Amino acid sequence: MTRQSTGDDDKAERVWAAMRNLVASHPRKELIRHALDLGRGSGRVKSLMWLSEGPLSLSGLAEAIGVDAPYATLIVDSLEERGLVERQPDPEDRRRKLVSLTPAGTEAVIRVIQIDRQAPPGFAALSAEELDSLHEMLRRVAAWRAPAPGDGEPG
Repeated sequence: MTRQSTGDDDKAERVWAAMRNLVASHPRKELIRHALDLGRGSGRVKSLMWLSEGPLSLSGLAEAIGVDAPYATLIVDSLEERGLVERQPDPEDRRRKLVSLTPAGTEAVIRVIQIDRQAPPGFAALSAEELDSLHEMLRRVAAWRAPAPGDGEPG
C-alpha cells in the first residue's frame, strides 16, 4: 500500500514532527548529566562511549568525537580527575599515551546505556498491543528504502 495524496504527505510530516518532538523532549542529556555529574558538554559522554570500544590515543579520541586535540586533552583531564579514565604509555610508541576506561569509567558507560534504553514515561500509557504495533510500524519505516532506478515500488 502506497501513499498517493498530499493529504497523506501532510500526515506523514505531522507524524515525523511528533516523533522528533518526542525525542527532543526526552531529557536524556540531563538524565546522564545528573547520573554521572559530568557537566554540560557532551564530549565527556561521547569520549566514554568511544573508549568503551577500547583504548585510544588522544588524537584518535579527538578525531572520534569531532574535536581538536587540545580540547580532547581537556576532556580527558576532566574524566581522569573523576577517576573514569587513565592514560598509559602506548606499547608501540612510548612517546604517545593511550586513554582507557577505569572500572569506574566502565560503570559510567553501563549507566549511560541504561539511561539510553529507558523509554519516555508516555510509553507506559500504551498497551502491549499498541507497543507491538508501534514497534512494527517503526521497523517498517526504518527498513524502507527508495527504489533504485529501474526497480519497482518498495516492498
